Amino acid sequence: MSDRGFTVWFTGLSGAGKTTIAHRLEQVLRERALKVEVLDGDVVRTHLSKGLGYSKEDRDTHIRRVGFVCHLLARNGVAAIAAAISPYREIRDEVRAQNGDFVEVYVKCPLEVLQQRDVKGLYAKALRGEIPNFTGVSDPYEEPLDPEVVLETDRETEEESLAKVVAKLEELGYLAPVGERTVVGTEL
Repeated sequence: MSDRGFTVWFTGLSGAGKTTIAHRLEQVLRERALKVEVLDGDVVRTHLSKGLGYSKEDRDTHIRRVGFVCHLLARNGVAAIAAAISPYREIRDEVRAQNGDFVEVYVKCPLEVLQQRDVKGLYAKALRGEIPNFTGVSDPYEEPLDPEVVLETDRETEEESLAKVVAKLEELGYLAPVGERTVVGTEL
């Protein structure tokens, strides 16, 4: 197992579970002694992308910034986890190409379920026209064509979704399976 960094990119509509699963994955990676950083789209927007709106151009700029930070982290041996709606396929593909070691996780959930989960009432406001450019309602979300992992959070528990991501990271060689981890030649 090398100390190479990589990016796990969670994409999906608001409320689908991106941030929840991203933070659960962070815990697993830390338990396995990896250096990890989570870049939540909403948090990054308030610091790195402050002042950007929700036009296509501003969204693209925001995602490019998140992708660039993931690239910097990964090239320094960090597991970078991004949780961002990232609605446009072309920009996600651009970020994938920039990052190289990239695992796209599509957090899929039907709009009806997202509306039921919506504790902030954002979907209701968007459907009434009170929030313009709301992804999935008045703005498009382009589903990934070939993500490494698809999570169906309306059908899976958090544990099942997390297990799918961890299994894919093991399969791709970013994580050693639990029984194969070693520290200074000693099996854990």
